[in-house]
Amino acid sequence: MSVKKTIELYDLGTGSYQPVWDLQHKVQASIIEEKRAEQKGDFKGTRKNDALLFVEHPHVYTLGKSGEEENMLRSMAELTNLHAEYVKIDRGGDITYHGPGQIVGYPILDLDRYFTDIHKYLRYLEEVLIKICADYGFEAGRIDGLTGVWVGEEKIAAMGIRCSRWVTMHGFAFNVNTDLNYFNNIVPCGIQDKAVTSLQKLTGREIDLKEVKERIVSHFENVFGVNIEVMGSGQELEKNFL
Repeated sequence: MSVKKTIELYDLGTGSYQPVWDLQHKVQASIIEEKRAEQKGDFKGTRKNDALLFVEHPHVYTLGKSGEEENMLRSMAELTNLHAEYVKIDRGGDITYHGPGQIVGYPILDLDRYFTDIHKYLRYLEEVLIKICADYGFEAGRIDGLTGVWVGEEKIAAMGIRCSRWVTMHGFAFNVNTDLNYFNNIVPCGIQDKAVTSLQKLTGREIDLKEVKERIVSHFENVFGVNIEVMGSGQELEKNFL
């Protein structure tokens, strides 16, 4: 019987997009560096565990490398008035919004430890969030040809990842108590004819973010067949990885 792999969970609280993006790159690079050394036979000792980061971003719009700029419907001056940033980034996918009341998860995983299949990885991430919707009494699922998690024709979770040497970064954004009005400033994920939703909108009440994070951890463990160890804050992440 194989021993379950351990993933370390770091809750960064509220964090601006660029510093967290830089942090992801550093953690990914650290895992890749050890992996390369191990493959060459130069690594001595035990490799670091993989990581899962939780964060709640201030208002920000991010455009993936395959995205279309015209899907941003506001000028830079208008975004300033909205207290929102606009950042072009290196994940797949088009434009999306992150903001308060949304749980963003960044799994930084060496898929060589699990399975080397990006499509399967995305379906596993989706499955975690589909199960959370079921916990709150809503049937969520997938739409053929589109990533993310949907309740009917409305998207409740967006996905976008980047992978280097089979080590992932970026991840998912799950709308819990998100102000959905901010999605009116973009064509979400470049999809013209679909709307967005949130757990708050579906239930008619504000949802405890801590409770949802605990559910994410539980379902992530079950779907991926791992143990998740709660570690602490960004300072501890930097101490352990950088």
